[in-house]
This record gives sequence, C-alpha cells and structure tokens, in this order.
Amino acid sequence: MDETLYIWSAILGVTAATFIARSSVLLLGERLQLPPTVESALRYAPACALAAIVANDLLFTAGALDLSLHNPRWLAGGVAIIIFAATRSTIGVIVGGMVAFWLLRAWFSG
Repeated sequence: MDETLYIWSAILGVTAATFIARSSVLLLGERLQLPPTVESALRYAPACALAAIVANDLLFTAGALDLSLHNPRWLAGGVAIIIFAATRSTIGVIVGGMVAFWLLRAWFSG
C-alpha cells in the first residue's frame, strides 16, 4: 500500500472514530442512560489523563525511566505533591514546583 494512502487512511479512521465516540453522547441524549457507578467513575477521567501526561514527563528522560536523584523533574514533582498535601493550593503547587525545578536544575547542572 502506498505510504501516503496509508497515512491518510489512518488520519480519516481516527477522525471518524473520535467523531463517533464524542458525538454519540450528544446525539443519543436522554436515551443513553449510564449506570451511576459509570457516571461517578467518569468524573475522575480528566484527572487521570492529566496524571498520566505529567507522570510520563516527570519520570522518563530520553525515553528511559529515570528515578535517580539526578533527575530534577521528579524531585520537583515530589516537592509539588508535598506542597499540595500541606496547602491544597493549585497556585502554590505550580509556583513551588517550578521554583523547586529551577533550583534543582541549576544545582545539578552547575
């Protein structure tokens, strides 16, 4: 199969699958009744997706798992978790985590 045709087929297939999956809830409306357990589980989906993205960036360096003390990203992530546990402040987590990251990165590179 031609490579260009393969790429366009993949793009169109993923587009169709996404459109059908996302529009089905709107098109079915009241006729689609999800069980209460499924509805309560779906409330955690955005947080889980964000955690998966963030964890991947914090723990992997150059495609390899890096849990060493020379990885400033996961150490700063740990600082951010501690700040959140202590304050429950989103701004505090962002500012504290970034300051910790900058300081750790400067320390390890210097």
